[in-house]
Amino acid sequence: MEYRQLGNTGLKVSEIGLGGEWLERHNKEEVRAVVDVCREAGMNLLDCFMSEPNVRSNIGSAIAQDRHRWIIQGHVGSAWRDGQYVRTRDMAEVKEAFYDLLTRLQTDYIDLGMIHFVDRLDDWKVVLENGFMDYMHQLKSSGQIRHIGLSTHNPEIARLAVLEGSVEVILFSLNPAYDMLPATEEIEDYFVEEYDANLGGIAPERADLYRLCEQKGVAITVMKGYGGGRLLDGKRSPFGVALTPVQCIHYALTRPGVASVLIGFDNPAQVPAAIAYETATEDEKDYASVLAAAPRHAYKGQCTYCGHCKPCPMNIDIAMVNKLYDFATMQDFVPDTVRAHYEGLEAHAGDCIGCGACEERCPFGVKIAQRMMEAGKILGQNTPF
Repeated sequence: MEYRQLGNTGLKVSEIGLGGEWLERHNKEEVRAVVDVCREAGMNLLDCFMSEPNVRSNIGSAIAQDRHRWIIQGHVGSAWRDGQYVRTRDMAEVKEAFYDLLTRLQTDYIDLGMIHFVDRLDDWKVVLENGFMDYMHQLKSSGQIRHIGLSTHNPEIARLAVLEGSVEVILFSLNPAYDMLPATEEIEDYFVEEYDANLGGIAPERADLYRLCEQKGVAITVMKGYGGGRLLDGKRSPFGVALTPVQCIHYALTRPGVASVLIGFDNPAQVPAAIAYETATEDEKDYASVLAAAPRHAYKGQCTYCGHCKPCPMNIDIAMVNKLYDFATMQDFVPDTVRAHYEGLEAHAGDCIGCGACEERCPFGVKIAQRMMEAGKILGQNTPF
């Protein structure tokens, strides 16, 4: 296992880490089995955003023997209320959930205290103004967290957090599908050697964020590196071809500022596919040739979350609804986190009036109104038309 500097924190983390989300569905022995294999592979970074009590306790038991070797990325603002996960900014609830995290993980400190799930500007303002950020600094001063981080899917929020100055680590959703703008006929523009020259395929705000993090010494740890598994399935991939775990990991690790890619494992048998990166050849890591030769590299009929559909007269964030819909349809059930993201949006699929203006602007012919209807059925709030 290779290790990378975690920005300016002074910590070194395994370039492949353990994302804990899938452990939530497993018992104590099964969680331990996954953690043991990750430990043997040399992973030392562990993300725990989940608030469900049992998974926190099970992880705590699995790492109790060597807590000191694990760099825990623990989330502040993720709480368990009435038997369900919630994101909260209520400070009494925030504090109670944080101490629950410490207790269940059998530790008296969290290495990376992550401000949990900030995707909206108004929520970021709440974090800054309601005492949340002050609380994070108090935790750091007391040694209960060692470094302040933030998790987001929104590059603008990430940029603001970096510039604010308190945040030392950003947990960010990053993969080729999220990063790339619509294909051009000059496909080689997507795979330039230097980021500063002809940066054609990566959304400018995302490219700027990665460079800013690199410049400021704010580390990026990666979530959604496989796109929820979509990129590993040729039938579901927006490119029309499957990438391998190794190719997805390599893409993320070649972005500026990235220190580690966190992979969620449902069982120990899934770990070797990720750690194969450590011994992979350059040909095995080559995602660029695969994407350049992909039959759907122009994304025909596929929502790439590019935002060309804006503006919506009902103020629906169409790209985000589509992204959450894609996440939801990849699994047998809608994860609590996906539903929470969706419910936190200002407008929902059910607000769509079917005017078709977005479809006229979509460069890929996506049937957006139909997708809004489907999203409404799965995520809630059916469309009125």
